[in-house]
Amino acid sequence: MIEVTQAGLYCRAGDFHIDPWRPTSRAIVTHAHSDHARYGSERYLTSTEGEHVLRKRLGENVQIDTLAYGESIDLNGVNVSLHPAGHVLGSSQVRLEYRGEVWVVTGDFKLGSDATCSEFEPVACHTLISECTFGLPIYRWEKDETLFASINAWWRNNAAEGRPSVLFAYSLGKAQRLIAGVDASIGPIFCHGAVEGINRAYRETGIALPETHYAGRDGAADRWSSGLIVAPPSTLGSVWLRKFKKASTAFASGWMMVRGNRRRRNVDRGFVVSDHADWNGLIETIDASQAERVLLTHGQTGPMVRYLQQQGLEADALSTLFTGEDDDMAVDTDTEDDEAAVSGQEGDRSA
Repeated sequence: MIEVTQAGLYCRAGDFHIDPWRPTSRAIVTHAHSDHARYGSERYLTSTEGEHVLRKRLGENVQIDTLAYGESIDLNGVNVSLHPAGHVLGSSQVRLEYRGEVWVVTGDFKLGSDATCSEFEPVACHTLISECTFGLPIYRWEKDETLFASINAWWRNNAAEGRPSVLFAYSLGKAQRLIAGVDASIGPIFCHGAVEGINRAYRETGIALPETHYAGRDGAADRWSSGLIVAPPSTLGSVWLRKFKKASTAFASGWMMVRGNRRRRNVDRGFVVSDHADWNGLIETIDASQAERVLLTHGQTGPMVRYLQQQGLEADALSTLFTGEDDDMAVDTDTEDDEAAVSGQEGDRSA
């Protein structure tokens, strides 16, 4: 039912693409990360929960249709519905049904609860196209209680020493999840413009976040010593970062599980946290789908393909341009624009 074309995953029967990497006439978007939501298509379909963040990424004038989770639409005879993926706000799995056959495209997903988005729901299907970003047995995430206890202890100790705590995290999803989970009584929370802009889209959707402050205002400098500053990875080593003198730095990513990645980032701490499923989560999801055929895309597909084949499943890798958690290790392309946008708004308020 789905094939890979030069524009991306294509459903010929329904004449639409899923997360196309080139402009198309109709794009179903699983979530608003830049490797899945690309500008230029004539029309987009996404979850109702994801509309604000998708507009933040693609622009206010883009044609966006929405579906509530579980609601379905007929596209040229293909029944299409969206189901929570638990990755970031509005993230969806796409279920397609045509002539009795069911396919599901997971997009990026994670299991477990997250205060900033709807929880992942397993969807039964005949064929499952699943992400496989962390498809190695070494990737197993700790519980949120343990994670946030570690982050809070780091922040509290820094504040006691009068040092700002700078936490690097991807601006859409990871940053908001961290902000919602830390102990806001420790001190003020400041955000880089790229993060603060997405915070606003989350609040417009109804997601409760602790109070945050834009980190561009010089007037707040006297409070930075006890503050948590949340910034995208692209600011690591930047001129912007220098104003937080004597700051302790930390990086939040699933890749921090690997010691070499922590060393290469040259930060004081690495917190292992991801918005993707770990090894056990991938297996649990594939089992719950009851799929007869599994196609794995981006990340460590080889070991998982072999594991599934050993279990008697039909499994193979599917080559796409999706990058998954690579975003955490690369440049956040929205940083400069969002920083300028927030800076301008701050100026308007002052005037």
